[in-house]
Amino acid sequence: QVQLVESGGGLVQPGGSLRLSCVASGFTFSTYAMSWYRQAPGKERELVAVIGSSGRSTNTADSMKGRFTISRDNAKNTVYLQMNSLKPEDTAVYYCRVLVAGYYYWGQGTQVTVSS
Repeated sequence: QVQLVESGGGLVQPGGSLRLSCVASGFTFSTYAMSWYRQAPGKERELVAVIGSSGRSTNTADSMKGRFTISRDNAKNTVYLQMNSLKPEDTAVYYCRVLVAGYYYWGQGTQVTVSS
C-alpha cells in the first residue's frame, strides 16, 4: 500500500534552516509528481511546492520562493524540502502528498516550529 513518511522537522530559530524528507513506498515513485503542503494552527492546509516525476520541473508558492527548494532522489524514493531563512510564520505541520490511481495519499506530517 502507498505509504509516505516525513521526517526532519523540529525547533529552529528565525533565520535558520531545516531539510525535510519524505520517504515513499507502495508505488513506482519515479513516475509520480510529489508535493509538499503545510498547515499552521487555525489555518487551512496550503501548497508549498510541487516537483515533477523526473525532478526537472518544480513550482514553489510565491510566499516561499527563494527560501524553499523542493527536490527528489528517485533512487531513494525520497522527496526533500530544503527550507532556509525560516520565519515564525513558517511554523506548521508539513506534509507530503501524492496522487495515485485517483486518490490522494498523505503522510503523517512533521512539525516545524520557528521560534527564538
